[in-house]
Amino acid sequence: MTAKYPGTAIGGRPIGTAYGSRIPVGTAMGRPMTGAVQDGAARPMTAVRAAGYSSSIARGSVFDPLGQAKGPAPPLETRNEDTPEEKIKILEKKVNDLIEESCLAHARGDLQLSLEKAKEAGRKERALVRQREQTGTADHINLDLTYSVLFNLANQYANNDMYTEALNTYQVIVKNKMFSNAGRLKVNMANIYFKQKNYTKAIKFYRMALDQISNAHNAMRIKIMQNIGVVFIHMGQYSDAITSFEYIMSESPNIKTGFNLILCYYAIGDRERMKKAFQKLICVPLGIDDDDKYIPPNDDPHANMVIEAIKNDKLHQMERERKALAEKYIMTSAKLIAPAIESSFAAGFDWCVDMVKGSQYVELANDLEINKAITYLRQRDFKQAVETLKMFEKKDSRVKSAAATNLSFLYFLEKDYDQADRYAELAMSADRYNPAALVNKGNTEFVKEDYEKAAEFYKEALHNDSSCTEALYNLGLTYKRLGRLEEALDCFLKLHAILRNSAQVMYQLANLYEMLEDPHQAIEWLMQLTSVTPTDAQVLAKLGDLYDNEGDKSQAFQYYYESYRYFPSNISVIEWLGAYYIDTQFCEKAIQYFERATLIQPTQVKWQLMVASCYRRSGNYQKALETYKDIHRKFPENVECLRFLVRLCTDMGLKEVQDYATKLKKVEKMKEIREQRVRSGRDSSARGRREGSAGSGSSSSPINTPPLRASDSGQSNHGTSAKGERLSVKLKTLPGSNEPYEASTQQEIDASYVDPLGPQMQRPKTAARKRTEEDEFADEELGDDLLPE
Repeated sequence: MTAKYPGTAIGGRPIGTAYGSRIPVGTAMGRPMTGAVQDGAARPMTAVRAAGYSSSIARGSVFDPLGQAKGPAPPLETRNEDTPEEKIKILEKKVNDLIEESCLAHARGDLQLSLEKAKEAGRKERALVRQREQTGTADHINLDLTYSVLFNLANQYANNDMYTEALNTYQVIVKNKMFSNAGRLKVNMANIYFKQKNYTKAIKFYRMALDQISNAHNAMRIKIMQNIGVVFIHMGQYSDAITSFEYIMSESPNIKTGFNLILCYYAIGDRERMKKAFQKLICVPLGIDDDDKYIPPNDDPHANMVIEAIKNDKLHQMERERKALAEKYIMTSAKLIAPAIESSFAAGFDWCVDMVKGSQYVELANDLEINKAITYLRQRDFKQAVETLKMFEKKDSRVKSAAATNLSFLYFLEKDYDQADRYAELAMSADRYNPAALVNKGNTEFVKEDYEKAAEFYKEALHNDSSCTEALYNLGLTYKRLGRLEEALDCFLKLHAILRNSAQVMYQLANLYEMLEDPHQAIEWLMQLTSVTPTDAQVLAKLGDLYDNEGDKSQAFQYYYESYRYFPSNISVIEWLGAYYIDTQFCEKAIQYFERATLIQPTQVKWQLMVASCYRRSGNYQKALETYKDIHRKFPENVECLRFLVRLCTDMGLKEVQDYATKLKKVEKMKEIREQRVRSGRDSSARGRREGSAGSGSSSSPINTPPLRASDSGQSNHGTSAKGERLSVKLKTLPGSNEPYEASTQQEIDASYVDPLGPQMQRPKTAARKRTEEDEFADEELGDDLLPE
């Protein structure tokens, strides 16, 4: 439009414009004049109009830059969903939604629903592929969507322990060359083989995945190498595992790998390399900030607000967890290798303590010293344990409080309550907010029977640490001793909300409801207890006793029979079952229970008489006669046996009747003589007491004999001589013929908190054994380091 023309050749040639007719151009270059008015119309100044502006506004046109005078815009065209492309887009969205729902269901823990959604997504995706093939757009298949569907399906199969299906799905992905980086999924396949304990294939697939990952992804390669080392440990190939772990510690050291390396060296018994690995372990950088960063400065309010906001955020929590994990691995490693790296475990602990003191974990040195004392305790060397703990009396308050708490616990177990009280006071003075020290102090007051003061210490421990279950348990037992059953019940109900599966807590609740005369609630709690400890014979027997008191003989029989099945030596259960069968006229079935009682208590004539009586009631007189004769040979002075022999021989017309009648008369006569001697002895002793009291009337200071308290009866054996004890045992074992049999009664059984002295004491104690007064309440733990994980 702006090209120049030769001026001489076409000087008079007309040029048409938008606004005028062809006119001669008067310029030499043939360009029309700008701004010229032709036939009354103004020519625009340029070939491009400005938006919303026109020079013809002077001619009466309206200024409308937005074009509003034209009316509303026409409506949008409606989408036609019947087209194949729209159908494909809708189907793709449904597949994506199903994958998302599957992932969310897995996050909620609903594994079955997540698998169903993943399967449905797979079906929809296959339908989508078929539809693209039918429409001729197979080249536009969404490979990312296919990969997502298959990967999610394989994951959900693995989460539901359907390992074969998961492996098959992973194989489909791995063998498809169109999927980039699919080789990484061989790590997932190796993990499945590891869960199936197919360690050889797991190693193979880990190495295949390692070959397909470039060196640029070093973190991924390190993790796979760590998995290979763990598999070698499970296979017992410690040398190969050491090779993997040493490579990791040289390239990218971390706490977990260092710990595994120490375990491998310990397994092969290499002392020197254990020491080197421990030194490497304590030098691994954690990559976290010091706690000093979170101490607010006093002069900067803005900085104080920032620190207050970040001191308990997610990042700081992660840092604390990482540090706690590192300390746990270091402590466990030290406790593991200390007895192995030196000639004695004490020397090994000392070496570990020296190494830790020179590292970033200086505060763990004192904890290692306390663990040294605990190791002495496990070896039953109480003297060395006490001496080691006493070394901390001059240390800082935290360590002193922990050591004094442990000493109080030790002396309490040895029943040296004065020393236990002394060290509990020392622990409290070092750290008044130590709940373990307060519990131990309450325990010493409990054994002194000062229950009110004990309750105060337990309450203070709970005030300092509301999650202190030992204090709550002991407080419930204290209220129980004080007769405040409702408050005790409240304590144990709170404790049950914390320890949902504690057998001791459930038993205490059942026992309290029984004391409160609510047998239905007691039965309900015992039923819950049987779901936790289904083989506890004592609990089953207690349930049978409660049902028996309620008059439900069939339920009582069921639980007594279950109790007998798990523990066939409980005399009271055997006696009840035998009596039940006699009451129901099944004497033959009662025989086996009384024979069992005869084996347990062979010196008790009652059980043998019951066996003979069952034979007699069932009509087997010959067997009954033989049993009575056998009893007579063992207990020739038993009057009841001779009477039954006389009666049976008379009924059966046997000649031995005269002999047994003669023996019966002789035994009865001896019995009368014995009774006369006993009466004469009582009379003479009564006369002696009367004469003694008459002679003492002239004494100026009468002697007052204190009454025997109910609580002293259990301790009266301490004052008797050894001869008296043997005599009492003999009388209990061999009762006289005229003494009635005393059935063993169900005594109160008090469960208590488990003292964490070792693995055998970690199991929750149920009501299966009787508790002494000292066992009635929970002794405090020695600390977090007493029971290594």
